[in-house]
Amino acid sequence: IVFAVIAVWLATGFYTVNPREQGVELIFGKLWEVTGPGLKYNLPAPIGEVLTPQVEAINRVDVGFRGTADAGTRGGVARDVPEESTILTGDQNIVDVDFQVQWKISDPVAFLFNIRDPEATVKRAAESAMREVVGQSTFDDTVTVGRQQIEEHTEELLQSILDDYGSGIGIENVRLQKSDAPGEVIDAFNDVQRARQDKVRLQNEAQAYANSIVPEARGEAEQMI
Repeated sequence: IVFAVIAVWLATGFYTVNPREQGVELIFGKLWEVTGPGLKYNLPAPIGEVLTPQVEAINRVDVGFRGTADAGTRGGVARDVPEESTILTGDQNIVDVDFQVQWKISDPVAFLFNIRDPEATVKRAAESAMREVVGQSTFDDTVTVGRQQIEEHTEELLQSILDDYGSGIGIENVRLQKSDAPGEVIDAFNDVQRARQDKVRLQNEAQAYANSIVPEARGEAEQMI
């Protein structure tokens, strides 16, 4: 009976690692081996333990809003979180920034043992990185032509922060969902943007008119001469 019980206990040590996972074997709580997909064996509890984090899964963290992933671009419903989204720019203006971070596990051992709350860690580091990048940018760059550069710089800085933590997390991308003036002044901001567009349009029309009338006048002058 004793040998049968021991055999059954040992048999419980078989485990399966799925294709999107990695197995982390522990013996007496200490790292023993990292295994790939397939049928594996480790000493069963209470001596051994196996953790199988999903290293290929893409995780998402929303900063500045709560709601659908594409609320800012596809008409979804999102709730703004001002304490996260309100950021001061380098030229002393306030901008409302909502963004999304996608990440996955790059090192399962570091991920399991170096950080306590991965999602909260990514979120706080992402908010800090975005504030630093926006704080070095102008308001116009943040809401118009500089959005892509802000995404790229934030991704680089965020990855550097997480690497310093030894988090075992790899950032896939940082995507701005919204980058606008605060709601209290959005109407005035839109008026300014429309005025700038009108200015550019009128300048282009005037330049086009000058490009057409000046050569004609010169031609007539030459003909008269």
